[in-house]
Amino acid sequence: MNYIGSKNKLSGFIKSSIKEVVGEDLSKCVFCDLFAGTGIIGRTFKQDVRKVIANDIEYYSYILNKNYVGNHKLLPEKEERLACLRETEPYEGFIYTNYCKEGNGERQYFSDTNGKKIDGIRLQIQKWQTAGEINDELHAFLLASLLESADKVANTASVYAAYLKHLKKSAQKELDLIPAEFDINHNDHEVYNEDANKLLPQISGDILYLDPPYNERQYGANYHLLNTIAHYDQFIPRGKTGLREYGKSKYCSRQQVTGEFMDLLRNADFKYIFLSYNNEGLMSCDTIQKVMSMFGKYDLVQTDYQRFRADREENRNHLADKTCEYLHILEK
Repeated sequence: MNYIGSKNKLSGFIKSSIKEVVGEDLSKCVFCDLFAGTGIIGRTFKQDVRKVIANDIEYYSYILNKNYVGNHKLLPEKEERLACLRETEPYEGFIYTNYCKEGNGERQYFSDTNGKKIDGIRLQIQKWQTAGEINDELHAFLLASLLESADKVANTASVYAAYLKHLKKSAQKELDLIPAEFDINHNDHEVYNEDANKLLPQISGDILYLDPPYNERQYGANYHLLNTIAHYDQFIPRGKTGLREYGKSKYCSRQQVTGEFMDLLRNADFKYIFLSYNNEGLMSCDTIQKVMSMFGKYDLVQTDYQRFRADREENRNHLADKTCEYLHILEK
């Protein structure tokens, strides 16, 4: 999934940097990914630690992490259920009606064919869940598979803040339900769908990894359609882009982010805290250093990498091709 702030390309740097501080053997550690997103970092540490705690306030992220982090045992029925979903009849449901050209005559987030396929598959998953035919683990796997497969054929530049006027090549392809395969291991993991600052006083561990939003872009708006597929609830989409109601993070507010970050550190019952942030973020390096130094020993490592480019070349807000990723380190 092409995701704002994704740490897919940086996961190796983050893992090696954390091991340099904590030690190579993490097998007894509880690792928390508090702003988990698509779960890349939790997945990276899943085989190395005793437990991963993953959390994100966005529901689509919760489903992805419930599958990729929470699922750790074989699911005997998953291939059979996937095969059944691939044969599911298309249906003119909520996605087709509100987010396809033929459905409303305006929004075109998916082709008409794919909108109907998404509705048919999502409705079948819901029927199985309601009837108690699938457990929570299998539900997360099937829904995560649909979310990622739908994202591959979405008619957007990248995020769901807007749709394209004409179907791009990838959006013209028919949706292929690809399994969201997860790693098997013997450890239980925890996955939450909570406000990070409210959850933190209720959990504890050894390593806390923080990857909050960097700028004023609200993830609830940028990925609203993934939340809609995940929830599959009934509401009246708002405006041209068909937004649903979403919460606004204080980490996306220049006026509130520093105070929110300070409160988070104050309540963190973890020995090691690592914060990913880049040079385009709302908090400056100096601000972060001052805040983190209030709670213990501070250090910093950094690396350059190719920046996320969702905007068109001629309309880009940031002209630089690369950005500097900082990994701020606190030992409490």
